[in-house]
Amino acid sequence: MIAALLALALASTQPALDPVSEAEAVIDRMHAAAARADGPAYFALFTPDARFIGTDATERWTLDAFKAYAQPHFSRGQGWTYRPHDRVATLAPGDCRCVVWFDELLDNDAYGLTRGSGVLRLTADGWKIEQYVLSMPIPNDKARAVVDLIQAEPAR
Repeated sequence: MIAALLALALASTQPALDPVSEAEAVIDRMHAAAARADGPAYFALFTPDARFIGTDATERWTLDAFKAYAQPHFSRGQGWTYRPHDRVATLAPGDCRCVVWFDELLDNDAYGLTRGSGVLRLTADGWKIEQYVLSMPIPNDKARAVVDLIQAEPAR
């Protein structure tokens, strides 16, 4: 009984995380689950109607379509590791305090510097990712060469 009261007292003295910190913790858990190839933990962090937008123009996935793509990789223990830094997250204005948008730079061994951005929404089950966009920032002085490479490919 004393231990339970002590635990309750300690819990009540711990400051609650602010909404932005809570949302950022979800993003961090998403990256960690992907690196571990933990599909159940990864997909539990998204809303049922979430979208994942990848680096290729054809990659605009519903959650179910993205699961179908990723699950075979995860089941073989093949995840993906993106190391976030320079994240900026913003609580949307309004009384609900229920939407956070963010952007972050990510380091990846295969792709180098990438960018993630997205939106989280506070649900009855906590903060969930509603949209995640992975992109590759192209330096302005290299953009013309990249555009030329893409335009040289046959039409899709």
